[in-house]
Amino acid sequence: MKHSRLHQQHTHLGATFEDVTGWEIPAHYGDAAAEHRAVREAVGIADLSHRGKIKVIGEDRVKWLQSIISNDILPLRPGHGCYSSLLTHKGKMLTYFRLYMQSDAVLLEDVGEIGQTSFQTLRKFLLYGTKAKMEDCTETWGLLLISGPKAAHVVQSAFGVDVTDLKPVDCVTAQIAGHQAFVLRTEETGEVDLEVLLPAESLPTAWTSALQAGAKFGIKAIGTHAREALRMEAGIPKAGPDLNEEIVPPEANLEEKAFSLNKGCYPGQEVVARMDTYGNVRRKLVGLILKDSIVPPHGAKLYSGDREVGWISSAIHSPQLNKTIALGFPLRDFSTAGTELTVESAGSRHPATIHSLPFYTRQ
Repeated sequence: MKHSRLHQQHTHLGATFEDVTGWEIPAHYGDAAAEHRAVREAVGIADLSHRGKIKVIGEDRVKWLQSIISNDILPLRPGHGCYSSLLTHKGKMLTYFRLYMQSDAVLLEDVGEIGQTSFQTLRKFLLYGTKAKMEDCTETWGLLLISGPKAAHVVQSAFGVDVTDLKPVDCVTAQIAGHQAFVLRTEETGEVDLEVLLPAESLPTAWTSALQAGAKFGIKAIGTHAREALRMEAGIPKAGPDLNEEIVPPEANLEEKAFSLNKGCYPGQEVVARMDTYGNVRRKLVGLILKDSIVPPHGAKLYSGDREVGWISSAIHSPQLNKTIALGFPLRDFSTAGTELTVESAGSRHPATIHSLPFYTRQ
C-alpha cells in the first residue's frame, strides 16, 4: 500500500483510511458532514497526492500530444490549460485529465482516481523517434486541494500567491518551501478550487502552512466522502466511475470543454464528429434524486417501467440536499429533467427523478 508524505499528519488528525488505486488515503476525519460544510461555508484542504500526474518534455511534446488527445492544445500559452481525454478508435474515453502548458513542459493531472491508466495509455502512443519524454510524477510530486469561499485568502496568506484573477484550468508558478511549485485553478467542488502541485518532500511544510493560514476561517481537512458529495452536488463527472470506456465524450456533456471538432485527426475523432453532425448521441449524463435513502452502487440499472434504459455511475448522500443524489447515463429519450425512473439496488426498485445539473450552484 502506498502512502502520501502526509500519512502521519492524517493519522494525527484522526483519519479513517481507505484503499484508492493502491494508496491508503483519508476517507474522513470523523465527521464527513462537518468537512463538507467547511468547504461550502469557508475552506477545506485535501491531500490528492495519489492522483495521476505526468510531465511531458522534449521538443515534440506539443506536436505529439496534439496528434493523440481529444482537445486542441496548439492555442494554449504558458500558464493556461484545458480539459482533454484520450479515446479509443471507437471514441470511448480511456482517460480524462486537465492539461497545463508550461514554457518547457506540459503537465497532465487526472480528473479522478485511475492509477497509472493515463501514463500507461499515453506511453503506447509514444513511438520511437518522437522527441518527447514522459515522467510519471505521481509519487514524486504532492498535490493539495484547497477549496471554499476563503480558498484564495488561504493560498495568498500561506504561499504569497495572488490567485484572484486566475481562471479555471490556468496556473501560476510559485516558490513554496524552497522549491518551484504550481498553483492551479481547478473544478472539484463547485466552490473556488485551488490546487498546489509541488515536490513531495515539500508537502508537509505546505500542508502546515495552509492549515495555519486557514485557522482563522475554521479550515478542515477533508476526505474522500466529503469530496465526493461536493463534486456530485456540483455535477462534475470524473474519470473512473463516470468517464470510462462505456462513454463517448458528447454523452457526458463535454462539448466545448474536453474535445475539439475541428483540430484534425486523433483517435476516435471520426466517431465524435459523426455524433455532432447527425445528433445521434445515444445517452446523456444526468443528475438523479432518489426518493429513498438507499445509495445504489456504481452500475445499478435504471428502468422506465420494465424497460432497462441506463445505469448509475456515481451516487452518494448529499448533505446539501439531505437526499441521495446520483449521476447516471439513461438513454437520450429518458434524460429530460423531471422524468421519473426507477433504480434497481439489492433486488429492489427505488423511485428516482431526473434532475438538471448541477444540483448545487453558489449564488
